Amino acid sequence: MKRLPIPDDVTGDEIDKDVRQELQSLPKGLAEDVSRNLVMVARLIDEDPEGAYGYSRVALRLASRVAAVREAAGFAAYANQKFSEALAEFRAARRMTGNVDLWPVMADCERGLGRPEKALDMAGAPEVQKLDKAGQVEMRLVAAGARRDMDQLDAAIVTLQSPELASNSVQPWTARLRYAYADALLAAGREDEAREWFAKAVESDKEGSTDASDRLAELDGVEFVDAMTEDEAEPRTAPVDLETGLEDDEDDDEVERTRVPADEVDEEADDDESEVPQAEVSADGEDEDDEQDGPEDAPRG
Repeated sequence: MKRLPIPDDVTGDEIDKDVRQELQSLPKGLAEDVSRNLVMVARLIDEDPEGAYGYSRVALRLASRVAAVREAAGFAAYANQKFSEALAEFRAARRMTGNVDLWPVMADCERGLGRPEKALDMAGAPEVQKLDKAGQVEMRLVAAGARRDMDQLDAAIVTLQSPELASNSVQPWTARLRYAYADALLAAGREDEAREWFAKAVESDKEGSTDASDRLAELDGVEFVDAMTEDEAEPRTAPVDLETGLEDDEDDDEVERTRVPADEVDEEADDDESEVPQAEVSADGEDEDDEQDGPEDAPRG
């Protein structure tokens, strides 16, 4: 079996204790191998779904009869939009455990396969009543998405209207629920209400799990302009060495070639005055050519 490289700091002990308990049915060395691959799935699934999928396939070949492995393989496939494969793995995990926790994501796989009607059937199934509050909210989000898939915008809005949406309590799912409601309102052309709920989503989204702040700014007409790239920026002007009149970063040999011998410097000139170019002055004390002075606010000699 082809294995994938796993960093030395991954021991397998990082996995959840319930999963570790499931793996106790395996020989010790095999259990450690499987757990390390599962840790890599969890570590990569958000940033590198394809990489996570690879590790999940290794774990699946090693221990396909462990429910936690089937579930991890399902989520890795789901993250890569392999909905048919994900649904098969979720169903297998559910058969092994009898647990209904995967019901909402199974329904969302039906949406991904282009079967929103099936997802709505699952939203009305008795299994939903066995879900905890977070699972029920997730099921509501899936059902609203299915309604939108069927171009039933008003029904999607009504589906999301719930005590959880109206509650002032902030839960892990609050931002996503408010965001979905705002997005449905906007799709229905109810822009003012959408802006209100995007703002509420921003308030509850402390971890930045949604782009509610960007959507709100867009509704407010705020445009974000990328900063000027380095190539487009104005050329940098190096500081000038007052003794030589050359830029500090010019080559030292160039400085040496252009340095004025000390005996040619007017010893009676004031140090400060020697640093500023002077206009020629006529015998009566007035400038021969005022234009040589430059701008009016330029230093005078």
